[in-house]
Amino acid sequence: MRKTVVIGASLNEERYSNQCVRLLREHNIETIAVGNKEGKIADVEINVGRPFERKVETVAVYLSPKNQETYYDYIIGLKPERILFPPGTENPEFYRKANALGIETEEACPLVMLRTGVY
Repeated sequence: MRKTVVIGASLNEERYSNQCVRLLREHNIETIAVGNKEGKIADVEINVGRPFERKVETVAVYLSPKNQETYYDYIIGLKPERILFPPGTENPEFYRKANALGIETEEACPLVMLRTGVY
């Protein structure tokens, strides 16, 4: 089964990270939400820590580049196949670090990818 970790998950239903978690679940993709406030999005609990996960296919990053820095080691430690950076989260520094370890990076919106069937 495919697994995605959403970094920057928000309880605010208007935020793209919230919409991403919901859409992933609608597509029956195992979803781990990581945010700074406890709560639940659909059937997914938001983790305020950094849960260890195995076999992560994708990490979707919904944080500004400045706020991503504290997550570099965590995201790389998940050993995902790819990291998606939606518009506004682009981070060439992190791309270089991830790519050097064989992790694919894409400037892409998970919402668009899911809706168009290219996720």
